[in-house]
Amino acid sequence: MRILLVDDEAELVSTLTERLSFRGIEADWVTTAEEALEMAEKGSYDVAVLDIKIPRISGLTLKKLLEERHPKMKFIFLTGHGSEEDFRIGSAEAGEDYYLIKPVNLDLLIEKLKEITGAKA
Repeated sequence: MRILLVDDEAELVSTLTERLSFRGIEADWVTTAEEALEMAEKGSYDVAVLDIKIPRISGLTLKKLLEERHPKMKFIFLTGHGSEEDFRIGSAEAGEDYYLIKPVNLDLLIEKLKEITGAKA
């Protein structure tokens, strides 16, 4: 499984990438939507884990852009803003059921990654 982590909090995504690699999950990270689009063109990712609030291009807009170019890519959203109910409404509008609240629980993230890709535990 190969994933792309996108969050403007560099320390968060670099730490998550390192911790995922210890669990055998290949991950790359970037801090902007523009970098995410470039990385997705260079490599093949099964899942993009997107922060909802990133500068210039929102996570929801980034999902749409990535989806157009990579229709098989799956998505998980991260949020540290607003209530869980607000996020459920927003993510439902975007057609997405997978989301996690920050701070991210690594085991829960891995569970969601396996669930969304159909990978075995």
